[in-house]
Amino acid sequence: MTAPIDTGPAAEVAAGLPEDRPARGTLRYALTKVGGALVSIAMVIVATFFMFRLIPGDPVIAYTRDVPLSPDQIELLRKQMGLDQPVFNQFIDFVVRAVRFDFGTSYEYRRPVMDLIGEKVGSTLLLTGVGLVIAVSLGLWQGTRAAWNHGGRFDRYSTAISLVLWSVPTFWLGLLLLMTLAAGIGPIPGMFPTRGMDSVDAPDGFAYILDVAHHMVLPCLTLVAVVYAQYLLVMRSSLLDEIGQDYVTTARAKGLRDDLVRRRHAVPNALLPTVTLVFIHIGFVVGGAVTVEYVFSWPGLGLLFVEAIKGPDFPVMQGAFLVVCIAVIIMNTLADVVYHLLDPRVRAA
Repeated sequence: MTAPIDTGPAAEVAAGLPEDRPARGTLRYALTKVGGALVSIAMVIVATFFMFRLIPGDPVIAYTRDVPLSPDQIELLRKQMGLDQPVFNQFIDFVVRAVRFDFGTSYEYRRPVMDLIGEKVGSTLLLTGVGLVIAVSLGLWQGTRAAWNHGGRFDRYSTAISLVLWSVPTFWLGLLLLMTLAAGIGPIPGMFPTRGMDSVDAPDGFAYILDVAHHMVLPCLTLVAVVYAQYLLVMRSSLLDEIGQDYVTTARAKGLRDDLVRRRHAVPNALLPTVTLVFIHIGFVVGGAVTVEYVFSWPGLGLLFVEAIKGPDFPVMQGAFLVVCIAVIIMNTLADVVYHLLDPRVRAA
């Protein structure tokens, strides 16, 4: 019995494709996707500038609310922030800077926006990266087991629980965990910190790693609970489709053990639809979960973005939003290209 998806040269010849056509087709396909990604990034740059200008509030008034200033001083601040220029001139300046990844200086922090993003992105990658790895592993494992034992108790319970968690608002789940596991219930004290990434008197070395891990439990648990259901449901649906294929029936008829059929044949093919989903979430890892970071006061890009909205701090909002969007676009493009390489049926189409 042969594998249901053969990516070797023989499969290309059997499909009636010249041996050099797949390489040219893949390159053409990749260039097309890159071109589409560049167009998307250009549209995001335009939308980013005008979208945040719709937020009510004047940054100059907001940041000088408690400081008595004369009209001349206010006008000077407006000039320093570049808000005295016409909107069109501000837009052209923003586009020119964005191409160089220069988003200007923060109104609140008086520092380059890219420096702020560089400081916060590490915390975001740590939290959401760990959460993504756990969510993918847990979701794919449960989805595989649920589909292979379709209709069983594990399938019913795991699907029901995942659907409930997927429907729960992220901020509500985070607040619930704060009230129960962090603040404690009645006489039971809380087991985890309520905010931040580390303790004020955090030790050094390995003890510091344990301290950060202790702070990361609740926000990471919130992320995993909401995200893993997507992988479970996609994997379950994909594997159910594969179970009904002829090659699975043939493998079982030849006497192969069920776990061998599942591991070597059904699961590798069922994993293909999850490639896009994984890459999409990798893109969102850069931006992190805004609500989770805000609820748990995690010092990442999400918290920085929310604090910038309160200003409003236009440079920080625009820079953080644009970085996240570009990351998602790049990951989507990579997902399309990788899927094209993995599945010869896509290349033949």
